[in-house]
Amino acid sequence: MSTNSSVQEEAAANVFRELSNSPPVQGLALLFLFSFGAWYEAVHLSALSDPDVWWHLSTGIWILQNHAVPHTGVFSQYPDLPWVASSWLFDVLLAAAYKLMGLRAFPVLLMAFKVAIAIVAFVLARGSRPNFWPAVVLAAVAQYCIARLPPGPVVSSIVLFAIEMSVLFRSRRTGTLRPLVWLPLLFVIWANLDIGFIFGLLVLLLFCAVLFGEEVGRRSGKAPLVPLAEVAIVTGVSFIASLFTPYSFHLYAAASQELWSTAPYVHELRAMSFRRPQDYVLLLLAMAAFFSMGRRRSRDLFQIVLMIGCLALAFTRQRDTWLLALASVAVIADLLPIGFPSAEEKNGERLWKREKLATAGLVLVVFVLAATTRIPGSREALLTRVGQSFPVRACDHIRANHLPPPLFNAYDWGGFLTWYLPAYPVAIDSRTELYGEDITSRHFNLVIAAIPLNADPSFANARTIVLPRNSPMAGALSTLPQFQVAYQDDVAMVLLQQI
Repeated sequence: MSTNSSVQEEAAANVFRELSNSPPVQGLALLFLFSFGAWYEAVHLSALSDPDVWWHLSTGIWILQNHAVPHTGVFSQYPDLPWVASSWLFDVLLAAAYKLMGLRAFPVLLMAFKVAIAIVAFVLARGSRPNFWPAVVLAAVAQYCIARLPPGPVVSSIVLFAIEMSVLFRSRRTGTLRPLVWLPLLFVIWANLDIGFIFGLLVLLLFCAVLFGEEVGRRSGKAPLVPLAEVAIVTGVSFIASLFTPYSFHLYAAASQELWSTAPYVHELRAMSFRRPQDYVLLLLAMAAFFSMGRRRSRDLFQIVLMIGCLALAFTRQRDTWLLALASVAVIADLLPIGFPSAEEKNGERLWKREKLATAGLVLVVFVLAATTRIPGSREALLTRVGQSFPVRACDHIRANHLPPPLFNAYDWGGFLTWYLPAYPVAIDSRTELYGEDITSRHFNLVIAAIPLNADPSFANARTIVLPRNSPMAGALSTLPQFQVAYQDDVAMVLLQQI
């Protein structure tokens, strides 16, 4: 009985193995992996509730209208403060998409980036036929850890960082320089899209430093090394390539100010709170990467320092969790014992390629269906959705009744007001690199009543005040005699200050 049972179990296992390795099943798995994030965005339209995307749109429109990049605080009540629009190319692409599709551009653009992130995560996990299911699992876990993506320039950094990591790990495995020669071009594009290119340069510098250390203390029996001199040249050229932006070397000063900002009131700059399942999954993913290094007794200094650096960034600032997710995937995939394809698998390679092409076509079909059937086509319907998070009707009232400037606004609404109410420069928005920590901290201290009302000039001089309807500040101001409630709805309250 036990013999028959073991034979049946082995036969069932063989059937399951053949079924899971069949190209149609793997194609369906890839279809789900690449399409789920885009479909989810089409249903939930989270891009329309992001507070930052609006000032990116305003900046892109300004650049297209003026045929130049801004150098000072446009849209703000601090127009003389220096400002570097570090993501100017992304802003232009967003504005161009907006001119073509209207407000639908936000979710559609985020959907496209989610598909791209799923693909590069699968490639980073060394997705191939012999390594298919581990790569699918790693790519799916990485997507889950960074699921709450804004429709901003950081999504381009995620894609380009994954490409860079794939190139560096492949070069280190094979000991060849060829994969690295494309890095300067990558950094030309990256430096114009997002300030996150600094992370990519730091990783490339780490890669070069580790090679130098290994070259100095090289021992026999080590894996083949990439030629140090050539890598140093690629690193230097990549740094020079990153200067090919409208801001040249000034971009580095802006990068240091934005990337290392520690404004305690900005949610995305706070440490991970571990109140979301994604935080725990990310911790487990990082632990799996360290476990993989320990289990294989890896002494790869590049992987060790990379993981420690990404771990420190991710757990101190929620905005940078994607760095740890991608680094963990790269390390785990690099240490997986991937075998060579069998004779059977080689014979089915042509069918596998056809299935990949079919999967790409199906992903495109799903993407188009999601964009056309799930996203409302009318501007009014989309504005109604936007009005659930932002003061659309309050702004309509301000514009229709010509309420007097200057304006005082909530922090999270500043970006939206730069686009929807352009005649009123905002008191603040989420451009922390423009306002600096002093102005930002003063704003939040005023909101929580930690300082007097007249301690913030932007509030003391304001005539029109726009705040969330249920905020403590709005409730308190509405009881004071010098403030008159001009409008209120379920989302916002507009008050007039008598000066």
